[in-house]
Amino acid sequence: MLGWLKTNAEKARAALTVEVGKFKNRSFMEATAAACAMIAAADGEVSSQEKQKMSGFISNSPELKVFDLSDVIAAFNDSLGKFEFDIQIGQAEALKTIGKIKGNDGASRLLVRVACAIGASDGNFDEKEKAACRQICLELGLSPADFEL
Repeated sequence: MLGWLKTNAEKARAALTVEVGKFKNRSFMEATAAACAMIAAADGEVSSQEKQKMSGFISNSPELKVFDLSDVIAAFNDSLGKFEFDIQIGQAEALKTIGKIKGNDGASRLLVRVACAIGASDGNFDEKEKAACRQICLELGLSPADFEL
């Protein structure tokens, strides 16, 4: 009986930790998905390498691995859909979502590094993708020069 109670208490604690992590990091997850969509849409073509790079980051990120990959992909596709509807609306919505993590320097810097990695994932970090990364930096109050942009 005591063993069963201890096991179930540990499972409940682990489940609560995951839920708290999701709540705490939801803005970062949504900002990451929006930034990835913004970079992917910058050159007019969303490559499979860009999608794979984003999936790999999500799987390895301690901040995001509490989320189901399907949730992050849904956020990415939602953001990407706004770009497909209208590039300016998509950009404005993405920057609004990204701006929600402004002030958290560690998360902001990580987001820019992820955006740069997504841009370079297809082997060609072109000027349009770099310009989108610069916009993300400015939205977050960071200097693009810190990221060699």
